[in-house]
Formats: sequence, structure tokens, C-alpha cells
Amino acid sequence: MTKGKAAQMPATDTQRSGEASSGLSRLREAARRDRQLRFTNLMHHLTVDMLREAYRALKRDAATGVDGMTWQEYGETLESRLPDLHDRVQSGRYRAQPSRRIWLPKPDGRQRPIGIASLEDKIVQQALVWVLEQIYEEDFVDFSYGFRPGRAPHEALDALSVGLSRQRVDWVLDLDIESFFDRIDHDWLMKFLEVRIGDPRVLRLIRKWLRAGVQEEGTRTETREGTPQGAVISPLLANVYLHYALDLGASRWEQDEAQGAMLMVRYADDVVVGFQSHRDAERFRAWLTERLGKFRLTLHPTKTRLIEFGRFAAARRAARGEGKPETFDFLGFTHICSKTKTHGWFTVRRQTMKKRLRAKIRQVCEAQMRHRHESLEKQGRWLRSVVQGHFNYYAVPGNRPSLDVFRTQVIRGWLQALRRRSHKGRNFTWKRLKPHVHEWIPTARILHPYPSERLSVTHPR
Repeated sequence: MTKGKAAQMPATDTQRSGEASSGLSRLREAARRDRQLRFTNLMHHLTVDMLREAYRALKRDAATGVDGMTWQEYGETLESRLPDLHDRVQSGRYRAQPSRRIWLPKPDGRQRPIGIASLEDKIVQQALVWVLEQIYEEDFVDFSYGFRPGRAPHEALDALSVGLSRQRVDWVLDLDIESFFDRIDHDWLMKFLEVRIGDPRVLRLIRKWLRAGVQEEGTRTETREGTPQGAVISPLLANVYLHYALDLGASRWEQDEAQGAMLMVRYADDVVVGFQSHRDAERFRAWLTERLGKFRLTLHPTKTRLIEFGRFAAARRAARGEGKPETFDFLGFTHICSKTKTHGWFTVRRQTMKKRLRAKIRQVCEAQMRHRHESLEKQGRWLRSVVQGHFNYYAVPGNRPSLDVFRTQVIRGWLQALRRRSHKGRNFTWKRLKPHVHEWIPTARILHPYPSERLSVTHPR
């Protein structure tokens, strides 16, 4: 699926950027021609021009790292800073700084640690990611979708939905790798990288980032395992790790061991595997548990589930006197066995995960209370972006009821916030708010095509 893609470096209007892109294209051609080739000279691709493009590709308003440097401040003296940064990187004098750790709430109430790198670390990491992608995009398997150029979550959702509908899948193994990003083994990661990367300067640079540690409330902590979530290079390193620890082995297992049909879709560390045979599913889970253990990873004992799913699941469970088929979650959607209204054919219905929906509604309502004293126009513009952003991801066929719930609750929260403006605000009526709702709040409608239609366009074969 990834064959023939162009180099994923932002296009610029300078000839030197074109030359750099051409160099990356030749790198990719070499990786495509020889899958066993080790690249021993990659650092020369990290030019001043590429560092400049990497700087421009960063988010302007991103949080600062331990250096406290913002994107705007760095850009004020960009042309004098980049040659110095380039010289330090090429000579080996470059020193990685620890990531600043913050904690973000998760939908289930827990907190997720996020590492924010310093600005120069982000620049160098982004440039190196562009270089390494030229190699690994030729190696990564088709069922890997997460954090790859030209691929998006909905491609993984489409592939899974079409696979479950068209292939003979009767069992689904919903995998959860416990604390994956925190448990990546540095030694194994470097061994995996050395399969393709033979440039010692690149390997030393990556090891510097792995060993830089994290800083929280002024205290620096060394990191002996894991990659900081939030770092620019972490998604690529995670994909490399799972490519060798999971993807290649699973592909060989399907060819050599599977007795029935098998379907696999992976987005970063979220993995769903479908099987025709229950025995295959059990054998694969046992094999995977042992294989991941070799690479210091474990499957979550309670979140990893094997469920009966597919076109015959409802009938079989009814014959046994059991309830409806179980559901599973993937990339924010709950996947449900269903039938089409017209012909009664089997289909996979997807709806917004309830805990995600509740968490999003609660987050928006809390923000509405904080912004309740702003003008109605300003609140309306903000709510329109929030609601439209939610629809842009979740407006898939069959999910209209969840969209309506989200829109209704946002409007209700808006009315409650306005009534809390002051003691006079209690008289703020729905009739008064209704024109603003029509002006600012988008109507729920399906924005995505059916998975089979989009998949047939993006991947005709």
C-alpha cells in the first residue's frame, strides 16, 4: 500500500529544498531496491535547509520544554541559530536535554505522562524522522497505520470494517499492550534500528534522546526504558519496535501456523486481530504472549479480550441461549455486529465510545462555564470549532445518534452556562438562545463515506 509514495518532506519554493527532497527520494529508492541494505551515511541529509524546514513544520503554539524557548523566540534569530545547531549535530557536540513531563487526563480518569522536548530537540528529531521515514516506509507492513505519512486513523477503521464484513472472521482478539510507550526496551530498540541503520552518528543521536531523561518540578530522572509520549521521534521509534517485535512475527505466524482466515489491523499500540478459527485465536494469543515477553512487553491481563464476532455470531449465541454478541473498542469507536436495514446483510456498526462521548461533553461543559462571561459571538465561534471538529472525526455512517447526543448536550451546556452569568441570567431563555444556535452550532450529518467506498478508492487493489 505504501509503494511509490513521494518523500514526506514539506515542499518549499527554494531550489535547495528541492535538492534535499531529491536526496531523500534517492534514499527511498535505495531502501526499496535492497531490503537488506544497511545505511552507513545518513547524517549528511541533515542540512541547514532541512533543519529550517523542520523548524517551520513545528506547531507554533506548542508548550515549551525545559529550555523555555518558544517557536517565535527561536525564530527571531533563526538564521544565526541554525548553522550553529547544524555544526553541533554533525560534530557530535550536540547534547539532548531532558523532556519536561506534564500529565494529561485520560477519558477513564487516569493521567497520561507526556514529555515535552526542548525546541532544538524537536527540530533535530523532526529532520531525522523525515530521513528515517524514507527507509522504514519501505519496510513497514500494510496492516500498520499509526503515525505514518499519508495514513490516518480512518484508513485503519476502514480496513478493519471492510475486513470484518467481507472476510470469514468469527472471533476478534482485542489486544492491549500494557504501558507500551513506558516499557520499550532501549537495548532491543537499538538492535532493531541497527538492522537498517549502520551510521554510528545517527545511532548515538537517538541514544542521546533515549537517555536524556525527564524533568518534573525541577527534578531530573534518568530513563532506562520507554520513550516519552509527545516527543517528535517517539511514534517512529515505537513503530520500529513493534515492526520487529510484533508485525513481522505475526505475518510469519499467519503464513505458517494459521489454519483459517486471519485479519490484523494495528494503529500504534492499538491492535485488533480477527480469526476464522477459535483454536487459531487461542494459539495466536499464547504465541504472542511469549513473543512479546522476549522483548520486555506484556499483554494487559484484563483489557486483552477474545470475543465472538462476525456474521454468524448473533445466530450462534442465540442458539446457545446467550445475549447479543460482545462489542470491542478501536480508535474511539465501539464496533457492533449489526445488519443493513434494506437487505438484512451483516455489517459492522460503529458508534462513538460512550466513555469518550461522556468525557468530551464534560470537558466542553466545563470550558463553557469558564467562558460564560465572553460575548455570545465569541462563545459561538469557539463552540462551532469544537462541534465541527468532533463531527469531522466521528461523523461516520451509522453514528448519527451519537452525533445528535453530543450536539444536544453542548447546546444544553451552553444554555446552563449563560444562565449562570449572574442572578439575572436565570431568565435567559431557550427562545433567546435559539437564533445563536442556528447561527453557530453545526447540524449533525454524516461526513465520511462508507468504509468500502473509500477503501476502494484509496487502495483499488
